[in-house]
Amino acid sequence: MKAELLDAETEMRLAYAWRDERDVQALHRLINAYMRLAISMAARFKRYGAPMNDLIQEAGLGLMKAADKFDPDRGVRFSTYAVWWIKASIQDYVMRNWSMVRTGSTSSQKSLFFNMRRVQAQLEREAASRGEKLDRHQLHQKISSEIGVPLRDVEMMEGRLSGSDFSLNAVQSADEDGREWIDALEDDRAQAAELVENSHDTRCLRQWLVTAMQALNERERYIVQERKLLDQARTLESLGTELGLSKERVRQLEAAAFQKMRKSLEGQSREVQNFLA
Repeated sequence: MKAELLDAETEMRLAYAWRDERDVQALHRLINAYMRLAISMAARFKRYGAPMNDLIQEAGLGLMKAADKFDPDRGVRFSTYAVWWIKASIQDYVMRNWSMVRTGSTSSQKSLFFNMRRVQAQLEREAASRGEKLDRHQLHQKISSEIGVPLRDVEMMEGRLSGSDFSLNAVQSADEDGREWIDALEDDRAQAAELVENSHDTRCLRQWLVTAMQALNERERYIVQERKLLDQARTLESLGTELGLSKERVRQLEAAAFQKMRKSLEGQSREVQNFLA
């Protein structure tokens, strides 16, 4: 409350000094003069459960961003411009800390987060005064129309605002032997039967590949290994340079090798077909 009150002329002079000369003292004086505004706006968001000290810090960050981006040539007072930056900074902080799950980031989601409950209460009061009772779907449609956001965003935000976060280690009942919520989660790891099947299939595929590769000569086998069995396949050009062949010749040898491997696999066709079935 002891901070000075700046008149328009002094405010403009400080703003010009910071923008044109990067005068840090002018910036500090401008920010200190309007910290009362930042604190006042931070107090409006106490109902969201965030610590007041944190809200004031976020408001101060918004105030500093406003001071850094303020253009005194536009002819508006700094307080008028700063209000929007302070509010945006506080709102972003509240939404980030409302839940471990991100509450929203778009403008429509932000508008819903801070206005949905107020608009819902107003619509319910108006309906009650007319002797009507809105069901959940009707209420969501009216909220969507009133705030000007998609209906799906209203339904999503309703779920996010319906309750706070709970620990997965919380017990499901008051009993001493009550299991924790985490015990009710489905285990998405592969089960024993699936692991055995995958191991068997991998072993069969590896054996078929080894058998098919035995039908190739040394050069063909090397080309197939370099082209198909490496994490980063070699190019036809690099193989041609190494083997002293043209790129087209390497391609022909590769195609011939695949044809030999195909015939080898056809010799095992019954087993392969049973595997695929």
